[in-house]
Amino acid sequence: MPPTVRLRGNAPRRRGPYPLGEIPRSVILAIGRKIVHRLAVGMDDVTGDDFAGIFASAVGGNHRSSPLGVADVELNGCAWSIKTVKSSTPFTQRVVRLISGRNSPVFSQHINNPLANVQITGNAILKIWNARVDEALAEYDDLRVFVMLRNLKTRQFLVTEHAAILYQPRDYVWTLNNNENLVGLHRDTGVHQFTWQPHGSQFTVHHHIPASAQGFKIVRLPAVLSEQELMTAIGFDDSWIETVEL
Repeated sequence: MPPTVRLRGNAPRRRGPYPLGEIPRSVILAIGRKIVHRLAVGMDDVTGDDFAGIFASAVGGNHRSSPLGVADVELNGCAWSIKTVKSSTPFTQRVVRLISGRNSPVFSQHINNPLANVQITGNAILKIWNARVDEALAEYDDLRVFVMLRNLKTRQFLVTEHAAILYQPRDYVWTLNNNENLVGLHRDTGVHQFTWQPHGSQFTVHHHIPASAQGFKIVRLPAVLSEQELMTAIGFDDSWIETVEL
């Protein structure tokens, strides 16, 4: 693990188990192993919460039972927001849409009509995200977003990692699209950065996938264990079950 860095007048600052975005091969192999296990017991997909558990095991961290801000997994002062997204072409996809919470300006900012002034609403949505990031950063020194794109049919996967950051509302212009969803564009570049859906308050962040992203493929499909095969392998018999009279 990298050494801690001591800042003048502050406690030692703790860093993650590896440099940001430089995902070790050992972590990728551990993730792949867990996915193979799930395929072997008949699971045909990996949910977001399931993947958070997989990642926590791969890095030796703790999967929080409930997130703190945006933090799902923690390890020695580092925390991750964990995302997995279905993709038909994980190795060539260049932009990923990450559902990043249900940010309700009606509940949090008392904006009763979110469509009346979309710029004010968009600013409020980013403030809610920033508050969640700040909540996690109050507890952890290093906050990251770990993403896995997955295609279980082709058994192709891509993993990438970036820092969880605060967004300055003044940097974004908000408009309505044809579906009456709010769209946040970077003021200088015009790049589409956010989407927010009034019905359900779903907040989506659009991320470009960096060149540092790493792909992997499961090249051998495991045989699916039947229930009886699994029970035999673990040595199960009926004595494991005891009836209780109430």
